Amino acid sequence: MASDLVLGIDSSTQSTKALLVDAATGEVVAQQSAPHPDGTSVDPRAWLEAFDQATSGLLDRASAVAVGGQQHGMVALDDADQPVHDAILWNDTRSSGEARDLIDELGGPDACAETIGSVLVASFTSTKLRWLRDHEPDAAARTRRVLLPHDYVSRHLTGGESFTDRGDASGTGYFSTGKDDWLPELAESAIGHAVELPRIVASSEVAAKTSGGLIVGAGTGDNMAAALALDLGPGDVVVSIGTSGVASAISESRIADGTGSVTGFADATGRFLPMATTMNAARILDLQARLLGVDHDELGRLALAAPPGANGLTIVPYYDGERTPNLPDASGTWNGLTSSTSREDLARAAFEALLCSLADGVDHLVAKTGITVGRILMVGGAAANPAVHAIAPAIFGRPVTVPAPGEYVALGAARQAAWALSGSGQPPTWSSATAETHDAEPTPLVREAYAQLRDRTIPWSTSTTPSQK
Repeated sequence: MASDLVLGIDSSTQSTKALLVDAATGEVVAQQSAPHPDGTSVDPRAWLEAFDQATSGLLDRASAVAVGGQQHGMVALDDADQPVHDAILWNDTRSSGEARDLIDELGGPDACAETIGSVLVASFTSTKLRWLRDHEPDAAARTRRVLLPHDYVSRHLTGGESFTDRGDASGTGYFSTGKDDWLPELAESAIGHAVELPRIVASSEVAAKTSGGLIVGAGTGDNMAAALALDLGPGDVVVSIGTSGVASAISESRIADGTGSVTGFADATGRFLPMATTMNAARILDLQARLLGVDHDELGRLALAAPPGANGLTIVPYYDGERTPNLPDASGTWNGLTSSTSREDLARAAFEALLCSLADGVDHLVAKTGITVGRILMVGGAAANPAVHAIAPAIFGRPVTVPAPGEYVALGAARQAAWALSGSGQPPTWSSATAETHDAEPTPLVREAYAQLRDRTIPWSTSTTPSQK
């Protein structure tokens, strides 16, 4: 008898990706995708259209489905379950002032981290609810239910049931990683009145069934789903290069970092997933490619033709504000431009800036969790570039393992769906992705130059980099 098939969904910032996967082996049988609108504030109903398009012909072949989605985004619904406002996404920094206000109301950064596991930044859902209260009071008053992006897609799939998991919930600003439950009074305080929150479902449980009997898993946040797909173990650090940059690792114990450099999220297995997150990642390369009039492949070739250090050109790439360090109003800084600066130097400096920023994230993670780094796994679209393979181990000062390109968020959601389908206490064991390990001679002078410019750029009062004491 043929094995069951499960469907994993990644409802990301850019698109919906759907993977149909063999529940027993993890083999991808089919996949489809559909684009999302651009912007940091979008009509969430566009995600439902993309979901329907991406899952067409796949959904009816599956025995179970789960949705992984972009974290933090605010989906505010009225009594008729219609959006009262465009969904404000994780990378929208308009609520940075509200984040500071909510931190003060909780008693300061340390108290904030102790209460919810993280220090609030503009990415968190609660800050967006406060922005809605203060800037769109009519919309705030009409809000009756607040969902995360993956919850909203799951609700569409089930015909109206609202549920989430502890992993994605831990990025809202009104969930306690200590109590493993909602703090509804914080959501109420943020928006100004009580709102309905989705029920929290364990990652292994059947959250709901569709009218046709299809099992629906809890779903989770994108980083949690990717960690589930990669089956992270002790000492594994994942560096993801997507729209955002993320350095994350599994922890058995709760993290509450009052400096805000590491967020203490929950994961999708009952453990924790502390991470350091940057707002600027692949877009650093996007900008440089656009300025040079090349694609990413050519950008990589140009970069590899320049020496380490890009002949003195250093970039601090906080182009659209930054989250780690928390500088929502920052912009980029270039230093060392001369009349001899070449196209190759410009390309190399962009890759080095991206990777130095992510290496800072790994340093934060190590400093705040005490983990001993075993492997560094590098995933995300930009991780496939040969220039990343060559430059990353030099910047990180250790080998870097790059799993084969894949849709790891959707694959993690599929593994969660298979887990719910099985009724087992543990997720199914699937074959590990093939991977290549890259090594290079360390280039500490590149990181030193980056750190010097970073430290001149960032006010000492707001910097959270481990090197500053």
